[in-house]
Amino acid sequence: MTCTPLISVLLALASMSAIAQGSAIFVGADLQLGSQLIADNQCVACHQRKVGGDGSAIYQSSGRIDTPGALRGMIEQCNMELNLALFPDEVTAISAVLNRDHYRFK
Repeated sequence: MTCTPLISVLLALASMSAIAQGSAIFVGADLQLGSQLIADNQCVACHQRKVGGDGSAIYQSSGRIDTPGALRGMIEQCNMELNLALFPDEVTAISAVLNRDHYRFK
């Protein structure tokens, strides 16, 4: 079976997206939405207040977040604690962005 150039490009993009997201729980997550939600909800500013500096030290939390599920659970905790009213797909989108940028779970 031969693929048209468009189909080949779409298949390549789909596989790159899955690789970027890492874990199966992040497959199909909307990375653009996750990035936008991180900005809209001022996550970085909150992390800066909690841990100081640029806030990135929060991502090295001494093994507390050691699985994709734990990462998603931490985002859900922020959602509940801060009353962000995020939908499950939005929590997953944020988690996928953090996995891509900081955790890199396979």
